[in-house]
Amino acid sequence: MKAARWMGTREVEIGVVPKPTITDPSDAIVQITHCTICGSDLHLYEGDLNDAMQKGDILGQEAIGFVEEVGPRVKSLKPGDRVIILPIIACGSCDYCQRQQYSLCDVTNPSKEMETLYGHRLSGILGYSRLCGGYPGNQAEYCRVPNADLSCVKAPRDIDPRKLLGLTNVVTTAWHALELAEVQAGDIIGVWGCGPVGLSVQRLAKLRGAKKIYGLDKDPQRLRLAEEFGMTPVDVGANPEIGDYILSIQPGGLDRAIEASGFRSTQKPPHAAMRAIGLERDSSDTVAAIIKATRKGGNVALIGDFFYTTHDFPIGPMMQKALTIRGGQAWPQKYHPFLLDLVVQGKLDPSWMFTYEDEFENIADHYRKFAQHEVPGGLKVCLVTAFGRSERMEASSDMGIIREDGGFVTL
Repeated sequence: MKAARWMGTREVEIGVVPKPTITDPSDAIVQITHCTICGSDLHLYEGDLNDAMQKGDILGQEAIGFVEEVGPRVKSLKPGDRVIILPIIACGSCDYCQRQQYSLCDVTNPSKEMETLYGHRLSGILGYSRLCGGYPGNQAEYCRVPNADLSCVKAPRDIDPRKLLGLTNVVTTAWHALELAEVQAGDIIGVWGCGPVGLSVQRLAKLRGAKKIYGLDKDPQRLRLAEEFGMTPVDVGANPEIGDYILSIQPGGLDRAIEASGFRSTQKPPHAAMRAIGLERDSSDTVAAIIKATRKGGNVALIGDFFYTTHDFPIGPMMQKALTIRGGQAWPQKYHPFLLDLVVQGKLDPSWMFTYEDEFENIADHYRKFAQHEVPGGLKVCLVTAFGRSERMEASSDMGIIREDGGFVTL
C-alpha cells in the first residue's frame, strides 16, 4: 500500500509498504478514503521530535474510511461500515478510561521515555512518534486501528466526507479546550491561534454562548477569517506586549484564555533565540501573555502540544492571580456521540476548515505548503486516496450527478 513516511526533518515521502494485518483480536483494518495533515504533524515535520522518530515511520492522525476487516473481539463494527478514526488509543478499562479521561490511558503507550520524562505514560496516539507509542498513522491507504470499538466511530454514509474528517481531531480538540477552560454563556474569551483548531474553538465558543471572543494570530489571512466568523481579531505581530494590549482594550481581563498556537509560537526575541540554539524546546512566550491577560480567578487551557521544558514561566503571577490552568490531549471518545449528532442534525458543519483538496499521493508537497503558510485558503487540505476517488465516482454515478470540477457534494 501507499503511505506517507517520515524520512527526517522536512522530509516526507510517499512509499510502498506492507498492508497492515490484524495483530490483536480488538483490531480493525480500515481502508482510508480521506485524510489530512494536522497542525501537530508539523512538529514531526519540522524536527521538533526527531529523537522520538525513526526513518520510515508512517504519519497521520486524522482520517476516515471503511472497515475492511475486524478482529474477533470487535463488537460494534463490521466490514463495510464507514468510520471516523480517532487518534487517541484508549483501553477502555483502566481507571482513567473509566473516568472518560481517555488520553490519560495507563495501558496503550509502551514508551519508557515518556514515563521517564513525565513520571507516567499517557495514551498512545496514531502516527505521532515513539514517545506516543510508535503506532503507524493513517496517512496511508490502510490503517490498523487498535481497540477499534473505542477508536472508531461509525458514521452515516450520506454525509459530506469533509464534515466527518473535521470530526476526527480538530473539533474534538476544540471542544476539549472549551471544557478545560470551563467556557460558559456570557464569558469573554481570548483564543491564541486562528488556525483550524483555534477557529474551531472560537466558533464552538459562540455555540456555547460566549459574549465576546478575541482571535489572536500573526497571519493576516487567518485574522480575516476570524473577523468573517464574527470574532474580534488581534494582530499579535503588531502588538509585542500582547498581554498589556488585551488589558488595554478589555479592562479587567479575559474570563477564559485558550492557547491553540503551539509550543513553537514565539513573540519575543529571547525565546526565539533560546529555541534556535537549543536552550529551550517549548516556549513560554505565549503562555506568559495569556497569564497576564486573564482576569484574577480566571481559567486557562493549553492545547498546543507542549512536550518538554521552558524558561521564564511566570509561576508567580499564575499563583497570585488564583488562575486555574489545565491542559492535555483531547478525550474524543467522551465527546463524539454529542459532536457527531450535531453534524447529523445540521447544527455543526466542520467542512469550512478544508479550504482546498488534492490527491493523497501529493501529500509531501502539502506538508511543505502547510509548514510555510502557503496553503490555498489558509487552513487545511482534504486529501483523497484512490479509494476515496473511486467511492466518489460511484456515488456520483449512482445519483446521476455530472461532476466537472471533481469537488465534493453531499451525497
